[in-house]
Amino acid sequence: MVANLKLGRAPLSEPGLDDLISAGLAAKRLDFTTDLATACSHADVLWLCYDTPVNENDESDVESVLAHLRRALPHLPKDTLVLISAQLPVGTCRRLELEYPQLHFACSPENLRLGKALASFERAERVVVGVRNDAKRALLEKLFAPFTPQVIFMRTESAEMVKHALNSFLALSITFINEIARLCERVGADAKEVSIGLKSDPRIGPNAYLSPGGPFAGGTLARDVVTLARLGAAEGETLAVIPAIKQSNDLHRGWAFQRLQSRFGSVRGKTIAVLGLVYTPNTDTLRRSAAVELCNRLLTAGAAVRAFDPAIQQLPAELSAVSLAPNAGDALSGADAAVVCTGWPQFRTLDWPAILPGMRGRVVVDANRFLEKELKDLPGVEHLSVGRTQ
Repeated sequence: MVANLKLGRAPLSEPGLDDLISAGLAAKRLDFTTDLATACSHADVLWLCYDTPVNENDESDVESVLAHLRRALPHLPKDTLVLISAQLPVGTCRRLELEYPQLHFACSPENLRLGKALASFERAERVVVGVRNDAKRALLEKLFAPFTPQVIFMRTESAEMVKHALNSFLALSITFINEIARLCERVGADAKEVSIGLKSDPRIGPNAYLSPGGPFAGGTLARDVVTLARLGAAEGETLAVIPAIKQSNDLHRGWAFQRLQSRFGSVRGKTIAVLGLVYTPNTDTLRRSAAVELCNRLLTAGAAVRAFDPAIQQLPAELSAVSLAPNAGDALSGADAAVVCTGWPQFRTLDWPAILPGMRGRVVVDANRFLEKELKDLPGVEHLSVGRTQ
């Protein structure tokens, strides 16, 4: 990985990131090394930004991240500031302060949005920072000044809790509107219209995570929901709402498959085209992707699956039975139904009037109504979306 970084190549696909790395290397303001002593011996700040791994139950592998950190800490000068942005449980800074009293620890919850990472980092509306040593505030203000007009300081435990609470609240919003949407499908309401009504209330607002569609995926939100649920159990505090968020979302993960099953009676022997495999556009990560889960469910149920994603050139072993098409048109040709799993902009520019006649069926499962404008006037199309009665 480091060898590629030295050549200006990021380990994942992110718009603009390769160019930014190359510019930093050319200006000699950026370097990469695997030598901890070289990296740490003169550092003013060590910024921990590991992506905390999660297992299939969305439980964080905290110790693997701390093991990486502990290898670096002995190489730091006394009084160095260690800034933690990795998603680690509340209490991590306190735990490390007791272990390494010669160092200072702070927490700034990461604000990374894959596919829009540079914009979300370079133009952050605000940055939350938890730090116990007031003398380190000036250093942190200087660090974040180029990226945000507002740094909100608080105690470390509060900043750590902000990340858990924020992601859990976003997850709650998504699961709430999707439960409302499934009821809308049964009673004749349109969840998109309900969402507009909710967002028109100033107590909720136009940017609320209240757009009916697919489940939250990727592990980022679920990781904090599970962390808070486990924290409640460990502290002897009975929580009802937070654990239910994941239960509801897990239920909603089956919506697309259930829609196909109800439409065809059985998907056995059907050819299903899956458009998009990554969990969000402008990235190439398949981690905890709902599309991957759908492919596996379809295969288990006896369907043939043909997939296309502009960021995926090779399928992982777990999808070896999926046929990877070179383009969207080939994926859709002869298919009984299509499922739109990732909102890649190029799917909107496809020549749908020309493509649809090449499908065996004209069923398009599109949880988020991503292709609403493209398909609404085409005859014979069954456009199945979350929260809308067919």
